This record gives sequence, structure tokens and C-alpha cells, in this order.
Amino acid sequence: MAKKQLPSKGRSRGKGSRYERNVMIGIVVAALAIALTLWGPLRTYRFTDGKKPAQQAEKKQDAVDRDAKKSEKKDKTAGAEKRDARAVKKGDAAGADRRALVAIVIDDLGQDLKAAREVLSLPARVTFSVMPGLPNSRKVAELAKQGNHEVLLHLPMEYRSRNGKPAPGMLRSDMTPMDFLNTLTENLNSVPGAVGVNNHEGSALTENTEAMKFLMAELKARELFFLDSLTSSKSVAYATAKEFGLKAGKRDVFLDNDSDNAESIRKQLDELSHIAKQRGRAVGIGHPHPATVKELRTWIATTAEQGIEIVPLSRLMQ
Repeated sequence: MAKKQLPSKGRSRGKGSRYERNVMIGIVVAALAIALTLWGPLRTYRFTDGKKPAQQAEKKQDAVDRDAKKSEKKDKTAGAEKRDARAVKKGDAAGADRRALVAIVIDDLGQDLKAAREVLSLPARVTFSVMPGLPNSRKVAELAKQGNHEVLLHLPMEYRSRNGKPAPGMLRSDMTPMDFLNTLTENLNSVPGAVGVNNHEGSALTENTEAMKFLMAELKARELFFLDSLTSSKSVAYATAKEFGLKAGKRDVFLDNDSDNAESIRKQLDELSHIAKQRGRAVGIGHPHPATVKELRTWIATTAEQGIEIVPLSRLMQ
């Protein structure tokens, strides 16, 4: 009987070796699979700087926020610069507005064309106040308008002394309302283009409240302003004009009560300058006398350096 042989030692070693090799191959394959999953083509996200997606998104958001803040800061800076520029411009305008404003009104025009042309030659926008019913009233008003000067009706009004001869077109307290209105209308028609009215004389009528109410109601209807020449310290004309809602003003200085005295006129012009600088505005009334025109010409040449601007009367009516 034959003896069973045990498996040879060499064959057992061969089988064990194959097993071990298979195990090692499996381990290598598993390791490769893990490596491919973590670092190879199967990877879902590409990390940078070793940070996770949530961290990277947070970083990106922080960058966006920083950019937004920079943009906002830039916008604020630009806005501040624009505001500063506007403030400078406004400051410049305010500086210009600090100039003292002066209106020069020349009364009693309408009689003499030569005198009117002398006033027209002044290098400033003086205001022409033209008497009604005179030979050249209409012509003077037209010349003034052509020269870009404002025109007023220099309205004759009843004065306190009854010894003098009434001027043409004078308004009086003894007139009927119809006569009063008709006279006013005729006066305005003889001075075409008048934008306002100031009184010629009138020391009596401007103290008469009822007469002033009637007058201001009519001027309001015609959209005219009123300058009180203040020929009476008791005048109610300005107050009544304001009561009726008119734009109105008052004379500050008569320039030439002493019409032939150049030194006196210069002093009055100095007073006008002083009031304008103190209050910011002033109204001076003069007449077409040679001495007045001459001194005005000299004074006008100094206004810029004094910080004074000569303006049409309507600029000062409130």
C-alpha cells in the first residue's frame, strides 16, 4: 500500500506567495483609489492655500466687501469734493452778493433832451424818473429804454404850500375819484414804459391816508412799484404801499438840494456810500443839474473799489 505523501514544502510556499501577492496588489489598488479620490481627476473641488470651499467663499466675500467699502469711500470722497466745489462757488457768489447795492434816481427829466442825454452818458445804469406832460416826456422815456435804463413816472402830487403853480398832472386831495384816476392814467400814458412811480413834491398828499390808499390800489392793479421820495417826514405812502402788497422803497439821500455846490454833492454821495455799506443797499435821488452829473461821473468811477454796485431801482424794491 502506497503511503500518502504530504504536500511538498515548496508547493505550500508557492500558494502562500500568490496569496500574499494578491493581498499586496489589493492594498496598492485601494491606496491608488484613495489617492485618485483625494488628489486626482475624481476630486470635486480644487482647493487653494489648503482652505475649504466655505472658507474660500468667505474670503471672496470679504474681498468683495473690501472693494465695496473702497468704492463707497471713493464715492464719498468724490461727493465731498463736489460739495466743497459747490461751497466754494456759493462762497464766491455770497462774496459777490456782499457788494453794497445803490440805485441812483434822476428826477425831473422830460423838459430838456440835452440834459437827458448827459444823464444817458453816465457809465452806470441810473434810473430815469420822467415828469409827465412835458414837451419831451415821451422822447426821454424812449431814449432811456433804448439805453437799457429803467423808467419811472415822476408823479406830481399836492404839496403843502399853495402859493406855487400846480405842475401839469398833479394829483390833489380835492379831486373826485374819477378825476384822480383819469389824471393818473394820462400821466402814465405820457411816460411809456414806466415800471414804477415816485412822487414829485407831494408833502401834503403823501400824508393823506385815503388818497394814498386810492393811489396804491390803482398802482397794484397796474403792477407798478412805488418809491417814496420822502418829501415829508410824516409820509404814509411807503407804509400804505406795503399794506396793499406793492413792491416799494424809500429814498435814503437827496444828492443835490444845493444844486450848484459840488462839495455839498460830494458829501451827499459819500453819505450814500456810507449808508449802502452799512445796510447793504441805498437809494439816492438827484436831478439833471450839470454839477450833479459831473460829480456822479467822478463818483461812479470809484464804486468798484468801494465794493458798490449801481443797480436799477427795481432791484432794491421789496
